[in-house]
Parts: sequence; C-alpha cells; structure tokens
Amino acid sequence: MKDRLYLYDTTLRDGAQTNGVDFTLSDKLAIAHMLAEIGIDYIEGGYPGANPLDTELFAQAHSIGATFTAFGMTRRPGRSAANDPGMAMLLDAHADAICFVAKTWDYHVRVALETTPEENLASIRDSVAAAKARDREVLVDCEHFFDGFKANPDFALACAETAWREGARWVVLCDTNGGTLPHEVERIVGEVVKRVPGAHVGIHAHNDTEQAVANSLAAVRAGARQIQGTLNGLGERCGNANLMSLIPTLKLKPAYADHLEIGVDDAALGRLTRVSRRLDEMLNRAPNRHAPYVGASAFVTKAGIHASAILKDPATYEHVAPEAVGNRRDLLVSDQGGRSNVLAELARIGLTVDKNDPRIGTLLDVVKERQAIGYAYESAPASFELLARRVFGTVPDYVEVLKFDVNVEHRINALNKRVTATVAVVKVQVGDGEPLISAAEGIGPVHALDLALRKDLGKYQEYIQGLELTDYRVRILDGGTGAVTRVLIESQDETGASWTTVGVSPNIIDASFQALMDSIVYKLVRSGAPA
Repeated sequence: MKDRLYLYDTTLRDGAQTNGVDFTLSDKLAIAHMLAEIGIDYIEGGYPGANPLDTELFAQAHSIGATFTAFGMTRRPGRSAANDPGMAMLLDAHADAICFVAKTWDYHVRVALETTPEENLASIRDSVAAAKARDREVLVDCEHFFDGFKANPDFALACAETAWREGARWVVLCDTNGGTLPHEVERIVGEVVKRVPGAHVGIHAHNDTEQAVANSLAAVRAGARQIQGTLNGLGERCGNANLMSLIPTLKLKPAYADHLEIGVDDAALGRLTRVSRRLDEMLNRAPNRHAPYVGASAFVTKAGIHASAILKDPATYEHVAPEAVGNRRDLLVSDQGGRSNVLAELARIGLTVDKNDPRIGTLLDVVKERQAIGYAYESAPASFELLARRVFGTVPDYVEVLKFDVNVEHRINALNKRVTATVAVVKVQVGDGEPLISAAEGIGPVHALDLALRKDLGKYQEYIQGLELTDYRVRILDGGTGAVTRVLIESQDETGASWTTVGVSPNIIDASFQALMDSIVYKLVRSGAPA
C-alpha cells in the first residue's frame, strides 16, 4: 500500500511576498479554487491581522474544497494564549486549520524573542493547545529549523517534538534562508523522524541555492509526508519550492510514484500547464519559457538529430510525455535543425508533404539563409508557417503594399504643451480594385503603422476586425550605426488565439512592418479568407 503524501500551498502568503506581486481579494479566492481543483490538500490563505486584505479574507467562511489554513505566530513570550491579540485573530479566523510559525533556533529565541528556551517551548505548547481547543487542525512551522539543528540539535528537536506531543497534526521543518543542501536535509530529517513520526513531518524549502525542489524530495526520501510550496515557485527573495515541478515528479517518476500517492489525479496533472500560465496571466507576468514540465520550451528541440529520434520514439529524448502535464512538443525550425524538424513542423501546421519533395530542401535552405541574417523562426512560428506555405504555394496574394510613410513630428500643441505626434500613411492594392490609402495617428511609429495597415483592407476588412497587437519586442543584433534590428510581434484575435511573427532589417520601422504584415496575412490564412 502506498504512503499518502500531502501537498500544502503557500502561494497566497509566501507568493504575495514576491517582488511585483500583489493579490486582490478576488485573486486570492480565484487562485484558492484553482489550487483545490487540481487536488492540493492544504491552501494557506494568509496571515489574519497582518494586513487588511488577509483580515478581510478570513472574516467569513469560504467553501474552497481543500483545508483552508490561516498562518500566524505562536503566543508572545510573557503572555497567555488568551491574552494575545495575534492569537485571538488566528483563533477567530474562518479557517479549517491554523499554521503557527515558531522559533526553533536557540539563537533567535535569545536575540529576537529575548526569552528563554523553556518559555519558547511553553509558547509552542500553549498555542497548539488553544487551537486544538477550538477544534482546529494544527500545523507548526519550525522556522530556521535546519540552522537551529546545526547549532543546537537538542533544542531544535525539542521544539518539533513538543509541537507533535501537544497535538499538532504536522510539524513542518523550514529551511527559511534557503541555505541548506539536499544531503543535509536528508540527514537531519532522518534524525527528526526518529522522534516525530514521518507521517506528521513536513518540509518548507526556500530556493536561495536553487535547491528547494531537491531539498523537498530529499525530505520525502527521509520520511517526511508533507511538502509545502508555491505555484511557479513564487516567494520572497529567490522563491519557494515549485509545486509545478514537484507534482509531476511525484506523479510520474517511479522513485516516488511507486510508493507514494498524492491528491492530484491524472486529469488534474494534465491541467498543470494551464494553471501555471493562468497564474502568470493574473499577475501580468511573462511565463518562464524554460520552466520544467510547464514552460513553453520544456519540450522543444532545435537539433535535427534529436528531432529525428523524437519523431521515431518520443521517449528517447523526452523524460515524460508533454501531454501528461498539459504541455506540447515542438520541433523548432532553425539553423540547428534539419529535414526532420521541417517535416514535423509541416505536419503540425497541416501541410501534407512527401518526405522526398525537393521543396523541403528549398525551404530548409531559405530558413538557414534568413536565420543567418537575424530571423528567429523558433520564436516566431507564425512567420515560419507563412514562409513554408509560400514555398509550397498555398498563401494567396491577399494584399500588396505599394508604399508606406511614417512621420514623427515634435511640436507645441493647442494647450501649449510639447508633444510628439506620429502619423503613418499606407497605400495598398487589394485584388484588381483601386489602390486604398489609409492614414492613422498613433502614440509611436509602430502603433501608427499598425493602425493604418488595418484601417482599410477592402474585402478583407471583416476578417481582421478582432485582430490586435499584444506584445512588441525589439533586439539589436549588431552594434554600431549599421545595427540590424529584429522585431517580434505577438498578436491575438477574437477567438483568444495568439501567434508571433518576426521582421528583420537595419531599419526598425521596416522590421516592424514585416512583422505586422505577417501577422495580418496569418490572420487571413487562419480565417480562411478567399483569394
């Protein structure tokens, strides 16, 4: 029979300490429900009394579908549990469980709390007892436990054992400054489980040495049966243990999956990538493309020899199936790739081509030539698709741009304020009709050009009504006055689909124009616009 391993999420508290992250009340509730839906056992909502938002969150009950937990300090030294305002806030909070943070390093007891080891142990006992008396499940986070153990193992162990014997469901060992290494964690947790049963021991790891996931797994190997972490590894400084890496490892790697089970089922596992990216969307952050399991590049390869192997047997170069975590495989077309990459990408975009078609070699040569001058098709798959379709003759000549002009003027406006105005004029030919001329004013050259291009495309106008530019990135490829500029443009349409296009030129406006035109043509192709 497999041991049950419990997952405890601290995104709503530890994650809120990340630089640039600010949750609203509705954000916290939405994230809590999202966590419960994938099978997280405990969700730490925050610290009632520490700030108005968390106080409001715990002012009323919430039906989350997981053990909703309030976090706070044990009673203060020299006070009783009944005469401590912080304890009162915790005990009155609408929460299923209470997680107390307690000092377990004797140095902190002396210097930070200015009290005695005996009073610290009494504070742990009294706090656990008070919460148990209110019918709450109790957890005790043993702050700086590993540093405390190294300095005074007897005292650190006494703190952990006191919490457990008083009735705490979980005694959580915290690597608070993130400086402990996996071999140390495994050894120290091994000592703890001799005094506190492993079924009551948890691990809370920070990522300051990039070891938080490894330390969490080391603790599990030593017998701990709860892991605390956050979505996408959010947290103060370098972050916390990343549940988006831990969950698939626990589910898919035999070293853990053969003898442990978690509350995340296979269907929920398949939603991990979506959950990870949904959180980033809520926080208006760019997802980490290189994140294990859920990153956009996690199952991407550029090398042709690897692509050949992946096409024959994906397991050769993929440690897990990308679909298992809701991700996808990509074989990028680049100057590092070969015919296998091209064939795989053609199949993905729906172009059926005989593997001996000589145009495959032509396409590969064109890709390599263009990438040599700065194009990056691995970052702009929509532009690659258009290039491929043009080589194979499947892109209609929708629109011909006869000329465009962009004018930037610095002047004094009617309010006597100095402003910069940008106007773009575009002349296009659509079919056999008369040329169409459009002008638009924008907040910058690219904005003005984008508006003018999409202002009037004649019979194709209806197909691009929902098109909008959502991101614009520029990279200077060569220094000096003759620098080559690469522009990547991300676009989105009314269906929610998004794509990226690329343009390269010594002139940033020309590079932007190329990417903008590719975006428009790609939208017409997607929409099935007739020639």
